[in-house]
Amino acid sequence: MSKAKTGKLALRSCFLLLLGLLMLLPYATAFADNQAPPAPPVSAPVAVIPVHQTIETGLQKFLERAIREAEDSSVVCIILDIDTLGGRVDSAEEIGELIKGSKVPTVAYVHGRAVSAGSYIALNANQIVMEPGSTIGAAAVVDAGGNEVESVKVIAHWASQMRSAAELRGRDPQIAEAMVDKNVGVDMKAINRTVPKGQLVSLTAEEAVKVGYAEATASNMQEVIGFIKAADHPVLNIEPSLAEKFSRFLTQPWVSMLLLFLGIAGIAIELFVPGFGLPGIIGLLGFGLYFFGHYIVGFAGVEDIALFIIGVVLLVIEIFVSSFGILGLIGIACLFSSVVMAAYNTKQAALHLSVAFVLAVIVVGIFIWIFKDRGVWNRFILKEELRSEKGYNSVPIRTDLVGKSGTSITPLRPAGTIYIGDERIDVVTSGEFIAVGKQVVIVQVDGARIVVREAGGTMH
Repeated sequence: MSKAKTGKLALRSCFLLLLGLLMLLPYATAFADNQAPPAPPVSAPVAVIPVHQTIETGLQKFLERAIREAEDSSVVCIILDIDTLGGRVDSAEEIGELIKGSKVPTVAYVHGRAVSAGSYIALNANQIVMEPGSTIGAAAVVDAGGNEVESVKVIAHWASQMRSAAELRGRDPQIAEAMVDKNVGVDMKAINRTVPKGQLVSLTAEEAVKVGYAEATASNMQEVIGFIKAADHPVLNIEPSLAEKFSRFLTQPWVSMLLLFLGIAGIAIELFVPGFGLPGIIGLLGFGLYFFGHYIVGFAGVEDIALFIIGVVLLVIEIFVSSFGILGLIGIACLFSSVVMAAYNTKQAALHLSVAFVLAVIVVGIFIWIFKDRGVWNRFILKEELRSEKGYNSVPIRTDLVGKSGTSITPLRPAGTIYIGDERIDVVTSGEFIAVGKQVVIVQVDGARIVVREAGGTMH
């Protein structure tokens, strides 16, 4: 074979080989796409976020910050460490949306109780792991006094939320609904247990695993991390800051109402009964803590605080410069508006403010009655009594005349005039008639009133 033919054959072979590789390239790409994504680097952490105590607006704001921080840290998983008896339904719904919208897989670790709103939070996680002895369920809606709400509308709404969360994660929705509504009832064949109508469903850790409401049980956090195959990953514990803990306490409904009461009562007492100082300090501190708590959790803005300050200034002006109540009404409107606008739930804030206002009026009324002599109104009332013993007299007091004698120069009926020496003096008798020219004796001087009797007569 000649060299020319050999070269042509080699060239043709290379061309066919390249063409074959180009034809196989789409299949190679598809094969690569179907492969499982590479495991995350071992350096990627696992975030652990506590969901403890009462579910309220402060917890909601903390979880917003914590989940955002976890996502920014490129964590492989978020573990929600749940131990709560529940709390506000609206806050639980917002937290549920946060968990559902998380860019990172979530695991709810129930290591104590996930009751009421806590159950809803757990159901929104991708997976649930429970500590042996823990429980989940009993999610009935209760009012502030702990009494079950009987409103069909409220129960239906909350039951639908629970059912939706269960369906989202492939769990039996009827069980979730029976956790809320006593009228549902459910037959759980996996554990040979039937919950009749009139009772709420509550599951232990073992029962939850059997009915599909938990993926596993774990005695501690390390076992949970092992369950998600992240034992070699570092742990990022995201805890509430000191300010967030304090704000959670301040934004609790009963604390907010107490702060409003102290604020209204303290400032009112200082304005109406000035001079103490302490009530005014307590009042400003009460309002300050109220706005501080709501500002930290993100509800109150600078404009709300400015509106409150304007209201206080207008009330002070109204006390000292009368505007026929116009400035006072505007000031009260500013105060009420700032407090309501700074709250998460305006309806509840208005209720708390109304209760605090009524209680404050009672306390301020009692305080004013006790210290009525120190009231600001005393500045506008003349209380000085012009008594003769203090030297306030319109005419001279002639006590020096008592016992002296004189002669009547007019009939005394009973008033008239007498002479004592060359001095004419207007006098009165005790009621008797004394004719002209009679001798009289001055027996009493009471201010400008000079009383006489006839000489030799008797006192009437």
